Amino acid sequence: MSAPVPGHWRSVLPHLDTPMPPDLTPPGTGRGGVQVNLPMELVRQSVQQREYWPIPAEVATAYARYRPTPLWRATGFERAIGARVPVYVKYEGGNISGSHKLNTALAQAHYYKKAGIKELVTGTGAGQWGTAMAAACALFGLDCRVFMVDSSLRRKPYRGVLMRMLGARVHSSPSGLTEVAARHRTGTGNSLSLAIGEAVEYAATHEGAAFCIGSGETYSILHQSVIGMEARSQLAALGAEVDAVVGCVGAGSNFGGIALPFHAEARAGGTPAPLLVAAESATAPKLTRGVYAYDKTDATGSGPLEAMYTIGSDYPIPDAHSAGLRFHGAAKLISALRHTGDLAATAVGQPDALAAGRLLTTHETVLPAPESGHALAAAARLATSGTPDGDTVLSARRGVLVCVSGHGYLDLGAYEQLLEGALEDEAPADAALLAAVSGLAPVRPAVPAGAGWPR
Repeated sequence: MSAPVPGHWRSVLPHLDTPMPPDLTPPGTGRGGVQVNLPMELVRQSVQQREYWPIPAEVATAYARYRPTPLWRATGFERAIGARVPVYVKYEGGNISGSHKLNTALAQAHYYKKAGIKELVTGTGAGQWGTAMAAACALFGLDCRVFMVDSSLRRKPYRGVLMRMLGARVHSSPSGLTEVAARHRTGTGNSLSLAIGEAVEYAATHEGAAFCIGSGETYSILHQSVIGMEARSQLAALGAEVDAVVGCVGAGSNFGGIALPFHAEARAGGTPAPLLVAAESATAPKLTRGVYAYDKTDATGSGPLEAMYTIGSDYPIPDAHSAGLRFHGAAKLISALRHTGDLAATAVGQPDALAAGRLLTTHETVLPAPESGHALAAAARLATSGTPDGDTVLSARRGVLVCVSGHGYLDLGAYEQLLEGALEDEAPADAALLAAVSGLAPVRPAVPAGAGWPR
């Protein structure tokens, strides 16, 4: 179902019950809360209580090459799961990056180019963000350097090839190029926190370079609002209603993009908001088993400490195919909404996620990324028996909207393991999580995210 491409991004900041907790300066750094070389327009988009932000013409032109993205009622998927209510899919995988990440990559490249930056440096987990940034830099005439999690690059070498085709320099992380990598040699080949830390350090030590990030920042979530705004128009054109909106969560950009425009619309109109459900990986369960505390956003610890639901930035997250979800903390905006009870969360294991992805493949002929499989598994539960959030079981009564944030064509190795019955799943032990967060300063007053492990 088509719809006009929105002319504005929509911010949820005017509709928060309470302001987000302020960032804190890391002890001993003497640095404030604004990232070095961050364009002021991105700063404004992160802090101003302004609801609508015009999409620059150059970005809108780039969006028009792949937006609007498709939305359809997934009747085949419904039959396969025995759904009680309709399930609608919003698909973001039909662009060169293969995911929603291009929505903010294009915007960021535009603003950094206007600010005079020559090279953008970033870290990536599964590779969608690195590919999106490489494509955006190619389009806007910027150099691009990507530090990609080593285990992901080994599993998906063609992600590296595609980024290099787009002109990016790609490094496996840990790379040997940075001091932060030298300090974290053991057990860090699967760490997105380290890959981001390497990018932060490299950008800070090279003239004309700037670090950019694709998921956790408030401005990035703002840029993703095109997903939810389009979806609202597409559902209206179908005469459809949903009372649950689902997205997978690494840090939270695609979930924020699909869900928060519905929250803003409900708050603006004084109507009940749909149930907003964040589906996270059971290997990195920050929203369901984490603490709401101040933590580092990357392995360097050089940036501001942010209030987030976290399992600890130094926690060695178990290996899994959904590298895009294997981040220790949720974005501070997503965390704030979790803290005030405006969104729910559920953890999904890797076998369930890939099984749900296979169902979409066989019954809708769309191959989703493993990350998106987590959202599909949560959507299936909402549409059938319900999905847990602590002691509560959440269900949909009218319909479910789920964001399939990317394609899985470079993840066929994961699906091969599913077909062979060789998938493994490792959830963190309670004692390990407790140890990983024991030194963090909690955000007060503490509000439990659900039952189970103490927050």
